[in-house]
Amino acid sequence: MTQHEPATGTTRGLSRRRVLAAAGAAAASGIAALLSGCAAEDPLAAQARAGDNKNYVAGDGSVTEYTAAQRKDPIAFTGTLYDGTRVSSSDFVGGVTVLNFWFAACAPCRVEAPELEALHAEFAPQGVRFYGVNLRDEQGTAGAFEQTFGVSYPSFNDADGQVLLAVAGMVPPGAVPTTLVLDKQGRVASRVLGQLERGTLKALISSAAAE
Repeated sequence: MTQHEPATGTTRGLSRRRVLAAAGAAAASGIAALLSGCAAEDPLAAQARAGDNKNYVAGDGSVTEYTAAQRKDPIAFTGTLYDGTRVSSSDFVGGVTVLNFWFAACAPCRVEAPELEALHAEFAPQGVRFYGVNLRDEQGTAGAFEQTFGVSYPSFNDADGQVLLAVAGMVPPGAVPTTLVLDKQGRVASRVLGQLERGTLKALISSAAAE
């Protein structure tokens, strides 16, 4: 009997390990299935998995407007522009602000840059602020883009993600370009996910300014 006890203990240990391993595999399968199900419902996630080497996730141009009752609290952050200036979102209160998330290698960003600049020139006299939010470029790359496309409004160097974090849930990570219009309280009043149309953004800005 004594000779068989170690073998019995080993068998029990193996059984326990097998049970735990099987349970772990089942849990992992369940989690993987859950994540797979969530991703399948998210077209942005699908683009990110596509492996087409475009290095960004393009939105579909969908426009979302939020009524005053639907809007969340004012966004809150302090970010740094490429020239080193620190800007707080509290400075936005009292006027309409447009935030455009971009980077230089993003093809839709290059297409919409002249549209944004034209709207900036049109609305700046009315006190509407425009800021770019660049998620990855060095100052030289961002500056070359701005010079090429005649962009005169400043951009945040958001390599640390401070601005992106402040709008989590409104701007999917990697979904570039995305444009937000903030109301006079600093709340997100509308969003364009993907390449914008000038007339559409003009209407969104005008609507927020009229409030």
